[in-house]
Amino acid sequence: MAGSLLLDENLSPRLTSALSGPYPGSMHVRDVQLKGQSDRQIWDFAAGNGYTIVTKDDDFRGMSLFAHAPAIEAFISEPITSLLTLRKP
Repeated sequence: MAGSLLLDENLSPRLTSALSGPYPGSMHVRDVQLKGQSDRQIWDFAAGNGYTIVTKDDDFRGMSLFAHAPAIEAFISEPITSLLTLRKP
């Protein structure tokens, strides 16, 4: 079963109904009173409530990389390992 999506402000709220079949329980940030809130607040809400963020905002990609920085640094310093798999923080 697919997880629920949290659509960012830069996406149409109408997408939640269009995605409700394959992604039941999906919401738009305005539906959970996060419209106008910081990316960090949206990130924390999504993480705490089992949502996957869908956005056009590149800031979330940067936040994800920052959250994985220790794993990336350890991978770079490991001379033998050839594959790094990142999971949701």
